[in-house]
Amino acid sequence: MSGARLDEIDRKILAELQGDGRMTNVELARRVGISAPPCLRRVRALEEMGYIRGYHADIDARELGFEVQVFAMVRLLSQSERDLSAFEALCRDWPLVRECHMLNGEIDFILKCVSPDLPSFQRFLTESLTAAPNVASVKTSLVIRCAKDEPGVPFQVVEERAAAVG
Repeated sequence: MSGARLDEIDRKILAELQGDGRMTNVELARRVGISAPPCLRRVRALEEMGYIRGYHADIDARELGFEVQVFAMVRLLSQSERDLSAFEALCRDWPLVRECHMLNGEIDFILKCVSPDLPSFQRFLTESLTAAPNVASVKTSLVIRCAKDEPGVPFQVVEERAAAVG
């Protein structure tokens, strides 16, 4: 699905909702310069087309006691589609795994994990992740601090591309 098919108002709606998904439809309409009823129709259409996948609160994991964040680089023994899908299914079932991305190259998957403490993560690592079927190796990196955690897409780039096309 290409962002080029969206008009300027649609892109403004997406940018505003990405910044604040809790604003009212009336406020959103005001910010993008249209009235509320067509704004609501556009938002619903953007949801139906898959541009908007959901609305989520940005939760501070540390405030809830998840002090440890780790990236785990996983190499599998087999990269058959069946084995890749089976590993992805396992990742979806592990609560400590918050993101799972398949990569090309030497590493097959990178997982973003959170844990209340190092012993809890170590148990997950030894009892679940490295013990999982088809896992050849796991390398982990503990996050010391995060310099940037920006969700979504950079809308200034989207606008630059739209201007270049139009």
